[in-house]
This record gives sequence, C-alpha cells and structure tokens, in this order.
Amino acid sequence: MNLLSKYPTEVLVLLFLTVTFLQSGIDKLLDWKGNAAFIKDHFKNSPLKNTVPLLLAIILVLEIVAGFCMLFGIYELYTSGAKEIALLGTELCAVTLIFLLIGQRLAKDYAGAMSLAVYFIITLWGVFLLNS
Repeated sequence: MNLLSKYPTEVLVLLFLTVTFLQSGIDKLLDWKGNAAFIKDHFKNSPLKNTVPLLLAIILVLEIVAGFCMLFGIYELYTSGAKEIALLGTELCAVTLIFLLIGQRLAKDYAGAMSLAVYFIITLWGVFLLNS
C-alpha cells in the first residue's frame, strides 16, 4: 500500500471527508422530500425559511462535487503525487461547512453549529497538508 506509506495523513483525511460528504449528498438525492421537510421545519423561524429547497440543492451539489474531487484526488495522489484536485475538494468542504454554519446559526441551533467545528478542523488540517 504505497499510497498510505507516502501520504498517510492526507489520504486518511480525504477518505474521512469523502465518506462524510458523499454519504450526505447521496442521502439528500435518495431522500430529497424527507430532507427538505426536515430542513424546512428546522428553519421555520429563520430568515432562510422560504429558500430551503434552493439552499438544500446548493449544499447537495457542493457535497457531491467536493466528494468526487477528493475521491479523484486520492487517485491522483496515488498515481502522480498531484494534490490540486484533492485540495480543491477540501476547499469546497470548507466552504460548504461555512454555509452550513451560517444556516445553523440563523436557525439558532447552536449545538448543531458547534458540532460542525470538528469537521471544519479536520478539513482545515487537510487543506494545510495538501498545501505543504
């Protein structure tokens, strides 16, 4: 397993984020109505209440694109050592998490906002590693 011996931390961070973001995006695709209903209820008292479907679609696209960038980035790391696509994927993760944080704060879900910090720290660590 040459990949893990050359880039162990980068690959593990990318795998973690890939699973997290692809699973979340695929779940939104497979259960759009359920997710939209949950999010509409979550944001019923926020300024975002009338834009839930649009914002959910934006998050879905960002999650899927970020997940596939990181997946392809792992392949590129293995084949050529190139980090650009993996870095793009982690940067998209960071932007997505900031969007999610804004939503959680506007919904006054402070516990939900706080839980995003763990993902953001891991994402920033990935960005740092891939920029080195």
